[in-house]
Amino acid sequence: MRITATLTLDERDIEERFMRASGPGGQNVNKVSTAVELRYNVRHGTLPVAVRDRLVVLAGRRMTDEGVLVIRADRFRTQERNRDDARERLAELVLKATHVPKKRIATKPSKASRTRRLEGKVKRGNVKRLRGSKTDFD
Repeated sequence: MRITATLTLDERDIEERFMRASGPGGQNVNKVSTAVELRYNVRHGTLPVAVRDRLVVLAGRRMTDEGVLVIRADRFRTQERNRDDARERLAELVLKATHVPKKRIATKPSKASRTRRLEGKVKRGNVKRLRGSKTDFD
């Protein structure tokens, strides 16, 4: 399964199981196994280490303790469309994992911005202090 020009997933690492879908659909739901559970073994896959690590983070709860990514697809009425949907979602997730996030450069607030902030706090404090004082108009 091709993800990018240089990255492919080995079909042997992908396992698909078909089951009955839940929800509305009448008799079709009760008779036909249209839902797909796609399982991709990330640990035994051919992904580069950096991509694999980002994929584990992106997968979140869909990743099992054994390192298997589980994607369940049951949006469509046909098995083939659900199968394609699950494979597309796997490809999107792996493609997202190939993106290297940009490093954040730590910055400090300028001296002028710190001064403006403190002056604003002093002004606000004065307004509040004047609100509470009782003035005698005799």
